[in-house]
Amino acid sequence: MTLHVPPTITAEFRDFWRERHLCLLVTHRPDGTPHQVPVGATYDDVSGIARVISHGASKKVRNVLAAAPGARVSLSQVAGRRWSTLEGIATVDRDPEAVAEAVRRYTERYREPRVNPERVVIEIAVTRRMGTV
Repeated sequence: MTLHVPPTITAEFRDFWRERHLCLLVTHRPDGTPHQVPVGATYDDVSGIARVISHGASKKVRNVLAAAPGARVSLSQVAGRRWSTLEGIATVDRDPEAVAEAVRRYTERYREPRVNPERVVIEIAVTRRMGTV
């Protein structure tokens, strides 16, 4: 797979993905149509992994699972004239340690989420970044 990721990450980009912003996740239904929903998300620029916590039975999770072994998705956020989109390959992880790490990161960026024993994490291996930051 060819990566379309710029070689450097600016401080502005890093800060933008640490500030509290609502994001939009686009997955694709089995018929190919887009499914876009608001989510809280985090991005680790060292590993290149974006994370979205979710209920295991949600439509977005089902869409990712239906596209196994990986689903092409996009994750965007916008604040005024500043915006950023991350594209990549999503997988669903149910491992308690992976979910706990995603919850930790979510808590740092947003707030502590409610308890959800059915929680999973959608992990997105970012292959492309674009935007104004």
